[in-house]
Amino acid sequence: MEVVLIDAGGANIGSVRYAFERLGASARFSADPAVIAAADRVVLPGVGAAAAAMARLHELGLESCVRDLCQPLLGVCLGMQLLFDSSEEGDVDCLGLLPGRVRKLQGSPTLRVPHMGWNTLEPVLDDALLDGVSAGDSAYFVHGYAAPVTCDTLATSTHGETFAAVVRRGNRMGAQFHPERSATIGARILENFLKVPA
Repeated sequence: MEVVLIDAGGANIGSVRYAFERLGASARFSADPAVIAAADRVVLPGVGAAAAAMARLHELGLESCVRDLCQPLLGVCLGMQLLFDSSEEGDVDCLGLLPGRVRKLQGSPTLRVPHMGWNTLEPVLDDALLDGVSAGDSAYFVHGYAAPVTCDTLATSTHGETFAAVVRRGNRMGAQFHPERSATIGARILENFLKVPA
């Protein structure tokens, strides 16, 4: 099983790779469309801003490569947001693999944005990606923007408002939190992703 992590920049990419290697998968970075297209599994990690990340994918010639993938694809954190139609962050068009617009989380005097830290997951649909994940299990989030709850949402979380925490449409999947920093629950979701039929 070879996992290719799209190397479009981002501080978390190394820790995502190690998380897969701990599960026994071969994981490597690549920005080569041919290598990405030939992988068993593809991960789009991301930390930073949506506009800059989309500009980087465009610069590397990877937009159409990612859109055309047939094998299981997992977007992590910003990488999940990039799967949607667009984002308020930089008012940018994203990959358009999932319908919806990513919007800024609304803070308040008592509610910190960005949302940082552990928060509970609430599964809303049965799916193999969530095998072993129960209501109230926690994951580690770091984000200031969030995707809407749609028919593609498998689990939600709430920080002032409820947002999509895990999504899936066919072989296109995403986790708003950082599985590589989410202990047993994060490892379980990555393991489930490795088991998704190609």
